[in-house]
Amino acid sequence: MLSVASEARYGLDIIRHLDHARDVALPEGTIYPLLSRLTKDGLLEAEWRATEPHPRKYYRLTGAGRRRLKTMCDEWRAFAGKMERLMAEAGE
Repeated sequence: MLSVASEARYGLDIIRHLDHARDVALPEGTIYPLLSRLTKDGLLEAEWRATEPHPRKYYRLTGAGRRRLKTMCDEWRAFAGKMERLMAEAGE
């Protein structure tokens, strides 16, 4: 969901963004079912756009998607903070 937080993107653009900009490699067989599920769950909206050389389906966050993303980020930060404290106790 982070890849579409700032702008709408189509599937292959999301894959490239994750791979090149964030060094997270996800195969197409993973990302497209995930996009479909997030759309079905109301966290993403999908729309077809007439682009060259062919139409593409663009995805963007819904209001519910933005709220869920914020919750997930807050939970991650809390978890990461706990892990940092554990590593500090271990002298790492």
